[in-house]
Amino acid sequence: MYLRYFGLNERPFAITPDPAFVFLSDRHRDALAHLLFGIGQGGSGGFVQLTGEVGTGKTTLCRCLLEQVPEDARIALVLNPLVSASELLESICEELGVETEGTQGSAKKLVDRLSHYLLDAHQSGARVVVVIDEAQNLSPEALEQVRLLTNLETSKEKLLQIVLLGQPELRDLLQRRDLRQLAQRITARYHLTPLGLKDTRRYVGHRMNVAGAERNPFKSGAVKAIFQRSHGVPRLINIIADRALLGAYASEATMVDARMVHAAADEIQQGEPGMRRRIWPWALSGSVLASLLVLLGSGLDFRTVPQVSSPPAVDSTQTAEPVAQPVAVEPAPVARETSNDRSAFSGSLDDQWLAQQSAAAWRGLAETWGNVEDAWEIQGACQGRNDVGFACVYNQGTWLRIERLGLPVVLILGPGEEQFLLLRGMQSDVLLVGTPGESRAVLKQTLESRWLGAYLVAWPQPAGWPGEIKRGDSGPAFETVFEMAKNADQPFQGPLVFDARFEQWLVQFQQRHGLEADGIVGPKTLLYLMKYVISEPGLLRSWSVPDEV
Repeated sequence: MYLRYFGLNERPFAITPDPAFVFLSDRHRDALAHLLFGIGQGGSGGFVQLTGEVGTGKTTLCRCLLEQVPEDARIALVLNPLVSASELLESICEELGVETEGTQGSAKKLVDRLSHYLLDAHQSGARVVVVIDEAQNLSPEALEQVRLLTNLETSKEKLLQIVLLGQPELRDLLQRRDLRQLAQRITARYHLTPLGLKDTRRYVGHRMNVAGAERNPFKSGAVKAIFQRSHGVPRLINIIADRALLGAYASEATMVDARMVHAAADEIQQGEPGMRRRIWPWALSGSVLASLLVLLGSGLDFRTVPQVSSPPAVDSTQTAEPVAQPVAVEPAPVARETSNDRSAFSGSLDDQWLAQQSAAAWRGLAETWGNVEDAWEIQGACQGRNDVGFACVYNQGTWLRIERLGLPVVLILGPGEEQFLLLRGMQSDVLLVGTPGESRAVLKQTLESRWLGAYLVAWPQPAGWPGEIKRGDSGPAFETVFEMAKNADQPFQGPLVFDARFEQWLVQFQQRHGLEADGIVGPKTLLYLMKYVISEPGLLRSWSVPDEV
């Protein structure tokens, strides 16, 4: 409808995976490299796992993979894993051209024929790869059958390489205790995250260029709005941008601005939580911001206040898997005021429960901040991203330090394989740990051998907020910090200016709280300033744990 109006040859933002429009961000290139490594000699048999939220580009990567497979690779692509174990075997055999007549219903016969095929392929120098898309839909029985296929091997190498593509729920599935043998055979894994603002801008420009546009009609503010409303998910970018172009055409505008993008997103939102509009104070006018700061000093919920960015990166290697886009959870009655009787709440932490909680820690922390859909943003921030709407800091300390901070934190457990556990409450020597609805109250000593003092704290923060504020700085960030300082344990009393006097007060504040006394408001200093104005969430001092926990 709008093609001729904008001088386009075809729709630039169709949601079908057209290879001509493929845009590979750095993360997508890394993911593709992992897949190619896995199906090449580097995989050495076993499993390769790629996960990502809906719409982040897994299917597109799968198509790219199939176009770049080595010449000696034979590929079986399974697109519908909602089948039984025997039916999955049949699908794999049919994709590879293995004769299945007379084997119906017999897994043994199917495996025997597949084994002969794999041996023949090995002798001819070919590698056989099974790619299973939407693997989160596989039943545990089907996954176990797939695992058994990797037992087909010669004396020196395995005969089959399996690639699992799926949504974040696949990771939860593979953490089941009865599937631990499969999980141990994953030789490469990667989690595909949404695009950042920079890549969103490149993505929009790339698709407009491929579609034949002589110029990009999306203003800078429009691209920022697209990123804000889509959270960088390519499929949502396409939907919003397409509708925004239609809106510009209908209003006879030659450029798309932020207002049109928000109108388009509002029109197609229909209750989709990932596309809700966020209003950040830094986008408001000066007078409105001034009013906001006054309210902040009176105890305004800090979830609406801008924060300092640039948290330190945690482990961001390719094996670190950013969180899944969270699923809906039922609210749990764990925050009620109740008895502080320690004996009523002591419990234990078994390995299976800890594994489940490690995968769900970010979802739980997001829920404490009031919106479970923010889980991927929180973990992204804790892995070093500063464009996802949250900030995160890594700290090393004691139970007392966490108690004085007064905020829920994610404990980093060890030694050995790193695990995460949400800490939501403390009372004497009892801890409330786990996500809302799945919480357990345990004695501190239960965690003493697992927790070595490391933890993560996250809070809302608009992208682009300064990483530090120092003497001579001014503007909304400092004004916010100034209001916090006026509400601190020993309030600052002076003019609204970051001068030597305020710097001296800040150094003293940092010394009282065991922070680096540099007179600069970095993320950790901001965190301790925030605690005086945050109304919620807070570290619970008393709670009620459901009977079934």
